[in-house]
Amino acid sequence: MPPILILIRHAQALHNVTQDSSLHDPELSQSGREQCIKLRENLQNSMPAELRDNVGLIIVSPMRRTIETALLSLNVFLNKGVPIQADARWQENSDQPCDTGSALPVLAQEFPQIDYARLDAIYPDKTSNSAAAYRYNKQAIVARAQMALEDLYIRPEHVIIIVSHSGFLRQGVTGCWFDNADYRVFDFEEKADHKHYLLKQWDYTKTGGRNLSWEGLIEIGDDLPETTFLQ
Repeated sequence: MPPILILIRHAQALHNVTQDSSLHDPELSQSGREQCIKLRENLQNSMPAELRDNVGLIIVSPMRRTIETALLSLNVFLNKGVPIQADARWQENSDQPCDTGSALPVLAQEFPQIDYARLDAIYPDKTSNSAAAYRYNKQAIVARAQMALEDLYIRPEHVIIIVSHSGFLRQGVTGCWFDNADYRVFDFEEKADHKHYLLKQWDYTKTGGRNLSWEGLIEIGDDLPETTFLQ
């Protein structure tokens, strides 16, 4: 049976405060760190025991703001020995500096708690000929999301937590809006065509597990460019 997914958007980062996309791989703001405490309390106290007691894996986008959110918010699981792995497929959409990650040696030094063994060797490249899977266009982003979901679909864990980004989660994966440090819970829908992986949200997170997120939906791929224009 496919796992239940808990999809979390990172807490507020510095570029969210300044709206400055030139900040490279920004860390969390002070407000973001405080949001992590509230998220941690919610996961510990308000999440159904069926979910909380059965988390078997944590996956993070390999960017500072998502890693920091995971390490600050998911202590209850990390302290139990739940593994935490970096996966480049869950990184943010664009190739702006704020959405481009740091090199693996830098991340490994800053965050040695993370398992980077499965991190794509091309990371953090998004623009070379070898990085077509990470281009900022509709086809690449939707395909990347499907590849990520395909891998999760056959995982043995009962519940998996993923810490990712608003754009990718909304436009590539779910069609849902995510506020900072909020989360939603999904089951996999039964596959009808053996091609597309679709998710069905639990009712209790329709406005986010912390009731911070807009209930509206978009079509997967909406507002993404059809073509990537490289500098």
